[in-house]
Amino acid sequence: MITLLHPTATIHPDAELHPTVQVGAHAVIGAKVKVGPETVIGPNVVLDGWTEIGARNHIFPGAAIGVEPQDPITTSANSLVKIGDDNQIREYVTISRSNRADEVTVIGDRNLLMAYIHIAQGCVIENNVVIANAVILGEHVHVESRAFISGIGEVYPFVRIGRLVMVAFMHQITCDIPPYMLVEGQPARVRSLNRVGLKRAGLVAEQEGQVIQTLRTAFRLLYRSDLSLDEALEKLDQLPDNEHLLHLKQFLCSSQMEGRCGLTPGKSADSKSDMKLSAVQE
Repeated sequence: MITLLHPTATIHPDAELHPTVQVGAHAVIGAKVKVGPETVIGPNVVLDGWTEIGARNHIFPGAAIGVEPQDPITTSANSLVKIGDDNQIREYVTISRSNRADEVTVIGDRNLLMAYIHIAQGCVIENNVVIANAVILGEHVHVESRAFISGIGEVYPFVRIGRLVMVAFMHQITCDIPPYMLVEGQPARVRSLNRVGLKRAGLVAEQEGQVIQTLRTAFRLLYRSDLSLDEALEKLDQLPDNEHLLHLKQFLCSSQMEGRCGLTPGKSADSKSDMKLSAVQE
């Protein structure tokens, strides 16, 4: 008979593990943890607090999930870390629960979180997201589906990173990044439309390329013109409508209302092709 639970693992009797879960050597699993079928928990992993993990996840050695937040005002609030299905959580990733009651830190489905990532309290990572090594997400960061965040960087608290965004290596994200854009720098700036990501998502084939052409026009209005954001949004309303353009407009309007848009109207002062992202307004 195959032993799925290593004899050196410490598993609280109240923890709920599906019979197909594998647990490696010296892992520690707390009382309020629930783990779904076919999930693999590697050696020295710590699962603590109110943590729910779905099916077919692979959690690599040294990861710490559901631990108390890195916050000087830490309490034992009844907050939840909820992880979906088919995620890879690599070595020494830390995912914090919140110090606020009933708040949830969410990891969706089919995400790849590489080594030494820190995900702070209240963050939301949607689906099919890739975050490379040594990235720090501040509290309440929201990363939309199919974003790609390259390694060695930081994302400031309360920032949103839009759908299909590509963030380049060694970044500092201080404001919301609109969907479908490619950004880089410290602080980060929008450089171009994320053409490679759009192609991989199959948008080029949709409606004989009309979708991607509309997004290119939207990018030019936002980043290649002297229009203010309000003027650019009016122009966007005149473009052929599709779900991706609608999502972009909704994202921009929401960011503008919350004071985190980061779009400086017109071209940036030191480049004809870039628009600066301003500091987070708190």
